[in-house]
Amino acid sequence: MNFPSPKFASSTVPRVTTEPPLVRFLLIGTALTFLGLFLCVPVLSVFVQAVHKGFGMYLAALTEPDAVAAMRLTVIAAMIAVPLNLVFGIAAAWAIAKFEFVGKSVLTTLIDIPFAVSPVISGLIFVLLFGLQGWLGPWLEEHDYKIIFAVPGIVLATLFVTFPFVARELIPLMQEQGTEEEQAALVLGASGWQTFWRVTLPNIKWGLLYGVLLCNARAMGEFGAVSVVSGHIRGQTNTLPLHVEILYNEYNFVAAFAVASLLALLALVTLLAKSLVE
Repeated sequence: MNFPSPKFASSTVPRVTTEPPLVRFLLIGTALTFLGLFLCVPVLSVFVQAVHKGFGMYLAALTEPDAVAAMRLTVIAAMIAVPLNLVFGIAAAWAIAKFEFVGKSVLTTLIDIPFAVSPVISGLIFVLLFGLQGWLGPWLEEHDYKIIFAVPGIVLATLFVTFPFVARELIPLMQEQGTEEEQAALVLGASGWQTFWRVTLPNIKWGLLYGVLLCNARAMGEFGAVSVVSGHIRGQTNTLPLHVEILYNEYNFVAAFAVASLLALLALVTLLAKSLVE
């Protein structure tokens, strides 16, 4: 039996090619420069501006009643929107990834609507639906239900702009995993709930946590849709992003940057948790 010579064999092995060192240096340097100028420097400047007049004024800005009310409302909106999105995201992803049914493509398209529609437009939609001159406005006014310029409107707007995040993280994960393990569990006598809790949920827990982190960050940082439906009532319907805008427009820069630093800190914590989950 004839074997190829070592020289011939080595010539048939494809060589691993890399960019020249100068090209790699330029690419990495350009990326780091871009990130430094447009990400790191702005975030750092927020913290510097927040404390440059002392920690006393920084803490005073954060403990001011309107700021505390904005924090409370932001947390309330997120605490309502995130669990609802969690339930919807799991249900939608499970249905789309595990089953075939009429209207599946329509459901997938509907999930992506908040990504395609401007948050301001979504806020206007809620005003047209629930506002005083909207379709349901007269009925709500007659029964003394207030949605627009109140907490329910803020929750609805937050819920709308954030509901794709959990579902969009889980759908490709569940599609890749397939249905073999669930089918095996059912064959072995497990009920639907047992299959979900002991097979499906453990397999998606990290993707689920990833989606919840992104959903929570968007819920707390949402500005456009909430701005339209809130009415900007200080101490009542202002979330943290809206409170920052009001303070900045009033030239109260220290307080504006102090409150903004909380949102920046939330973003950094989210990025850290996201990296750990990945």
